[in-house]
Formats: sequence, structure tokens, C-alpha cells
Amino acid sequence: LITYMRTDSTRISNRALSSVREFIQQNFGEDYLPGKPVQYKKKKGAQDAHEAVRPTDVQRTPTSLQSHLEPDVFRLYNLIWQRFVSSQMNPAIFDQTVIEINAGEHGLRASGAVEKFKGFRAVYEEGKDEKKDIDEEEGRFRHLPELKQGEKLKLLELLPEQHFTEPPPRYNEATLVKTLEEKGIGRPSTYATILSTIQNREYVRKVKGRFYLVELGMIVTDLLLKSFSDIFAVAYTARMEEELDEVEEGQIPWKRV
Repeated sequence: LITYMRTDSTRISNRALSSVREFIQQNFGEDYLPGKPVQYKKKKGAQDAHEAVRPTDVQRTPTSLQSHLEPDVFRLYNLIWQRFVSSQMNPAIFDQTVIEINAGEHGLRASGAVEKFKGFRAVYEEGKDEKKDIDEEEGRFRHLPELKQGEKLKLLELLPEQHFTEPPPRYNEATLVKTLEEKGIGRPSTYATILSTIQNREYVRKVKGRFYLVELGMIVTDLLLKSFSDIFAVAYTARMEEELDEVEEGQIPWKRV
């Protein structure tokens, strides 16, 4: 149902692009279709021999296949299909809004966004079905209703809250892979192995989808850092990947590396 999955390429074949653009036009209309196909910047070191992960046929909608797929496979296909179609749609448009409210001697303020055009969000919305535990404080998920100047507002409830600075949330599989990607550690083909290794060797334990470090993990880490500080520096793996690419391009001799 999908193209080769072990790649981080963003390149899409011309045939797939024309097919998805036709699908968007037929099912969502001209407003949702960009004037020309959207091209995504190729990241440095991307494995570009294969095109991006996408459905082999955009007409095979998740709904049409649901009865034929196991629940987990369906959810994965649904995600890939939605991301593919939405990646070739027009952006959503929001009005950034600040509402000033006069409440007797007090002034209240609400800031957020009012959606004016759904755009790609008609197909795919990040984190829609998950607990939104990131970026909430930035108001990224705060959608305000449309209000008119002078409109009277009823006080429904007063909720006094005190906020304390909290540590970053513990890693789950998705956020750990995102961090590995940002730091240039590993490739799409090795992420699954990294995640399974740290669990199989009992360096971490998984509780409610989040990773918790256990004593064995701490001891092993301390010993390895003490003995091999150069190899276990975060930049080591990323630099090694770059050097291997440079060897391949004939820029540096392999013996030196």
C-alpha cells in the first residue's frame, strides 16, 4: 500500500504529484489546490535514492481499506495517506486575535487564533487525537470564537490557577526520534533498532508510553562516558555520518577517517 518506508526523502514523483493534485481538486476544490506542486527542501544527508514515504495510490483512501486492515496497520496507513495529501494542499489561514474584555474595574485579555480558512487541516491536524501536552502555553491550540466589539459576555466561572516552571516532559518514542533526528544521530532505518535496544537491555522502562531511566541505564552510561568520552559525545555520530558522506564524494581519504 505504501512506497519504501526506510527513507527520509521528501521527493515525490511527477506521476504521484499529478495524481494527488487531481484528487485534491476533485474532493476539496480549487481553493485548496496550490498553483503549482509544493516542493520540500531536502535535508542534508537525506537518503534520497527512494522517493518519500507515500501511498502507492492516493485513490485508496483509508476509509475504503479499513475493513481489510488490522487496526494498527489501518492507523499507520491513515497517517501516511493524510500526511501525503495534506502536504500538497494550501496552508490554513488564521487571524491572530487579542480580545480585551472590560469586567467592571478589571481588565481581562484572551489571545489566540480564529481560523479563516481550513486549508490542509481539512485532511490532517497534528495531535488532533492525542493529549496536547506540548506548545499549549504558546496558545498554538487555542482557538477563539468570533466576537463583535461591544458584545456582552457572561461570566460562567472563575478559575484561579498558579503555574510553576516544570521540567520538560519525559521522552516518548516520537519525541525521542525527533531529538535523534535534530541531533543527526542515526537514520530512519536505525531508529526502530535504537528504541528496541534501550528497552531490551533494560536501560529504560516504559510507563504509560513514556521512557524512565533505570539504575542499570545510569551505571552503563556513566561507565561508557568515563571510558569513551569521544565516541559517546552527541556530535560523534552526526560527524561520522558527515565524514562517510565526504568519503563517498571523494573529498577526504577513507584511511584518515
